[in-house]
Amino acid sequence: MARHYIGTTDQFPVGEATLVQVGGRKLGIYRFDDDQFHALLNYCPHQGAELCRGPVTSWLRSPKPGEFQYEKEGEIVRCPWHGWEFDIRSGCMVVDHKVRTLTYDVTVERFDVSVDEGKVYVKI
Repeated sequence: MARHYIGTTDQFPVGEATLVQVGGRKLGIYRFDDDQFHALLNYCPHQGAELCRGPVTSWLRSPKPGEFQYEKEGEIVRCPWHGWEFDIRSGCMVVDHKVRTLTYDVTVERFDVSVDEGKVYVKI
């Protein structure tokens, strides 16, 4: 796994994806409020849409009718084509575990991101 320089920290705004090309792959780099960086492959495993062009949102939970709770604010990316949602930190698809149907493990490929003296690197 090689380490690739992708820019300085100020080139990655908080709360939105910055698309970069590394090693022939297009990645979405996300910077959170706590200055943690995450990288996702810009490809939805459902139909191949550019996942990282989708909106960044929160997870909406409804414990009972008429009651809504927002969780993981700014940590969920929604596919712009069909709305599949992924946790940016883990790359895992977000589902409500109380409602069950035939399911499959679905993740998007994610990569390690590090910051060294204001420079951002991704390992591929």
